[in-house]
Amino acid sequence: MSGHSKWSQIKRQKGVADVRRGAIFTKVAREISLAARQGGGDPNANFRLRLALQKAKENNMPSENVDRAIKRGVGGTEVAHLLEYSLEGYGSNGVAMLVDIVTDNKQRTLQEVRNVFTRHGGNLGEAGSVAWLFENKGIITVEAGDKDADDVSLAAIDAGAEDVKTLEGSVEIYTAPEDMEKVRRALEEKKYKVTSAEVSLWPKSTIELDEKGAISNLKLMEKLEELDDVQKVHSNLEFSEELAEKLVAKV
Repeated sequence: MSGHSKWSQIKRQKGVADVRRGAIFTKVAREISLAARQGGGDPNANFRLRLALQKAKENNMPSENVDRAIKRGVGGTEVAHLLEYSLEGYGSNGVAMLVDIVTDNKQRTLQEVRNVFTRHGGNLGEAGSVAWLFENKGIITVEAGDKDADDVSLAAIDAGAEDVKTLEGSVEIYTAPEDMEKVRRALEEKKYKVTSAEVSLWPKSTIELDEKGAISNLKLMEKLEELDDVQKVHSNLEFSEELAEKLVAKV
């Protein structure tokens, strides 16, 4: 599990993300609208919309917000002007970062993202400079609870998972993007508690840093994710679970 994903999971467990719930709702609503614009408002026929609705569910987004977001997307007029693309850059110690953008003003967003990188010891890169370091993966997190982690892992592999990792209190499951939903459904049918499921960019190799280096890069990613036009930040940062627990309280 890459450091940033691990850190995000621990924040969810500790409720740290709750203070940013409004911002999260805005970003998820935008994703729902874009998915509906791209593939229609029927989640059974729109894989991207199904993933966005799953994310809304994970974040306890009110159903009326979800319905409004779908209608905006299907109507098209309110989201037709939005652009989707990624910016690439580096944090300190050579940590690679890929920043997913949705904006109505490309120049403004470029300047905002560049300023955040510069203030936190990083820099923007050229197109293609870090994208090659990442690949699409389905990523499912199952809360082990009173279940045997080995049983969860075997069930995931039987359903088509490519790899699994057992963490404290949970199991991280990796799939091909097209198999993610099939594996998720199989686990839920076996009554395992799936706490998150998404198709995301995953680093092919990682950089492990000490506490100082990890904090520096996580502060940069936090500030990037606070920007209204940034949907998500991917990185190849890695650090231990013990260090992750400390970082939640410091960043």
